[in-house]
Amino acid sequence: MRVLTVKDLTKSFGGLAAVTGVNIYLDEGELVGLIGPNGAGKTTLFNILTGVYTYNEGSIDLMTDKGMVSLVNKQAYLIARYGVTRTFQNIRLFKKLTALENVKIAMHKRGDYSLFTALFRLPKYYQLEAEIEIAARELLEEVGLGDKTMVTAENLAYGEQRKLEIARALATQPKLLFLDEPAAGMNPHETRDLTRLIKDIRKKYQLTVLLIEHDMSVVMNICERIYVLDYGSIIAEGKPEEIKHNKRVIEAYLGGDA
Repeated sequence: MRVLTVKDLTKSFGGLAAVTGVNIYLDEGELVGLIGPNGAGKTTLFNILTGVYTYNEGSIDLMTDKGMVSLVNKQAYLIARYGVTRTFQNIRLFKKLTALENVKIAMHKRGDYSLFTALFRLPKYYQLEAEIEIAARELLEEVGLGDKTMVTAENLAYGEQRKLEIARALATQPKLLFLDEPAAGMNPHETRDLTRLIKDIRKKYQLTVLLIEHDMSVVMNICERIYVLDYGSIIAEGKPEEIKHNKRVIEAYLGGDA
């Protein structure tokens, strides 16, 4: 089933075209890579798809429980409600809060109680708060941070902060997950660990994943299809082996003689 369809997407900043005529699609359960040189427009595309930026032309259609909906310049919080979430290239955690608190904050929509219930601490409040804490601890365990629940985010190792971002994204119960350079800055051991984690959560939570990554060992190992973006336009799409030997991609990004 087609989950996301992007057609002729264009975004300009003043006179600069950051994304031009982009066409991509994601099928349910796919793990798709988005690669390209620095400045190619990858993160800009993520920002458009998740409502951080509006766009000038094109269409974005998302399959939801209520059928296909248009994401034409929808606000980020509405897109998140449809089951779309992301991590960021530059880690954005609540650094002074614990790992547990970071994840619990992302579960706010599970706290389905009224202001009256919260103010007067009625039984439903305690019941739902207990359920949220249990679910948050389970997610931290899932990403390998079960023993770091009470550690503040700023005191976690870099690789652990990356995992916490993923746990926080999972806390929103997404169907479509965008990962923006999750392996950036990691050592080889951390990268292998992260690769296993992405595979595991994709299977367990039945996620569709779009991954931006410069580490080709990660991309070629876990992605089923790859899009290549250069100067804001898609220059190639195909399976990892096809992309690896695509002359245009080699010239623009992978290096070597075409």
